Amino acid sequence: MARLAQTAGLTDIQQEILSTVRDFVDKEIIPVATELEHRDEYPQQIVDGLKELGLFGLMIPEEYGGLGESLLTYALCVEEIARGWMSVSGIINTHFIVAYMLKQHGTQEQKDHFLPRMAAGDIRGAFSMSEPGLGSDVSAITSKAVKDGDEYVLNGQKMWLTNGGTSSLVAVLVRSDEGHPEGTAPHKSMTTFLVEKEPGFGEVRPGLTIPGKIDKMGYKGVDTTELIMDDLRIPANRVLGGVTGRGFYQMMDGVEVGRVNVAARGCGVAQRAFELGVRYAQQRHTFGKAIAQHQAIQFKLAEMATKVEAAHAMMVNAARKKDSGERNDLEAGMAKYLASEYCKEVVEDAFRIHGGYGFSKEYEIERLYREAPMLLIGEGTAEIQKMIIGRRLLEEYRFQG
Repeated sequence: MARLAQTAGLTDIQQEILSTVRDFVDKEIIPVATELEHRDEYPQQIVDGLKELGLFGLMIPEEYGGLGESLLTYALCVEEIARGWMSVSGIINTHFIVAYMLKQHGTQEQKDHFLPRMAAGDIRGAFSMSEPGLGSDVSAITSKAVKDGDEYVLNGQKMWLTNGGTSSLVAVLVRSDEGHPEGTAPHKSMTTFLVEKEPGFGEVRPGLTIPGKIDKMGYKGVDTTELIMDDLRIPANRVLGGVTGRGFYQMMDGVEVGRVNVAARGCGVAQRAFELGVRYAQQRHTFGKAIAQHQAIQFKLAEMATKVEAAHAMMVNAARKKDSGERNDLEAGMAKYLASEYCKEVVEDAFRIHGGYGFSKEYEIERLYREAPMLLIGEGTAEIQKMIIGRRLLEEYRFQG
């Protein structure tokens, strides 16, 4: 039987990278993922292995010590990693988004300073948009930066930072009214700051506190935190791109590729759920035969496999569109929406196939059942994706009456 979610047209180098990552996932992640997840333990040994493979620099240009690979290669690697344990793909994702934003929007000095160490995995990235009271409404950001000589003073509270504790560089989006008169549209008066800090919790630099890990239903192992700025002083040369007022557009560019990443994670988790379901269905016997021989289970497996294939195809299309240099917000929104919804459905079907054993922490599907819901809200909820998709469709199909 052909393996699900194959990708046509890959180069020999891409195939070699994916084969290496798949082998690492099978040998180093899957055997320990559930145990580490139940302990909510940061997978340091796994992260060190990914560092040795060069995955922290996968899309960073070769001139900065990275592999210079495409978004498609990166997304397919994320799909494989999420198949092993979704939390590990989250550790990579936020780092990748910050590196991408630096590559696309950073000054030459910022690229030279950060990208080589990010490619080596010596600097780990995190990014921060959300706040306790705003959810998906980025325009409602209240954290603020005020110019003071050659520095900016930042105050405010941010929320839901993946890698907030383990990272050493955080891209933080705040409001900056300097040079933007009253009445300026909110998205035109936001700036992204590159905030360097020590890994860990508590006061990680003067004026910057990471209180501790947020206890979550799933998506454990990776640290999710708050970030509190209290008169945090940042040099002016740490404004991403060197000019204020462009932060919203820089972040949205990062989130756009981040949505391809979330779609890839959904594909990976769904693939693993299908693998677990189809294997268990052939091992479990009822009424004198394997439950895989019952038509009801075969129908369920057929639906699961079709959803895995459809989500993978949309994710690949969105990545290739971005790699071509074209706008891909429509494709990325569709891929993220479909992959996350299908992931939830495939995981639930695999859970049902396991019956009562699916409720036991001894079985891997229990972990996947708690992890899948995060994809429904990460990088924009389903409702946000539908808004993006709807607006873009109206642009493409505008009635000329």
